[in-house]
Amino acid sequence: MVQLSSVKALVEIVIQLGMIWLTFTAIQGIHFERMFRQPPKTLPLIIVLFSTAIGYLCASFFIGFINAVSQLPGLLR
Repeated sequence: MVQLSSVKALVEIVIQLGMIWLTFTAIQGIHFERMFRQPPKTLPLIIVLFSTAIGYLCASFFIGFINAVSQLPGLLR
């Protein structure tokens, strides 16, 4: 049982990091510096924090969806 929860935790970490990386690469396609006459010096930090927040939300949704689907067979018993 302990090994199963360890694998689940590892999968959740991989999903979290994967979604953060995915949103970071997606946000890189948006050129925010063009929206400002003089871009703020903290713009790269804002992009990293924004992609972390969006990636976390997407990963939490994905993990919650997977958990809900995995519990559906209990409904049929």
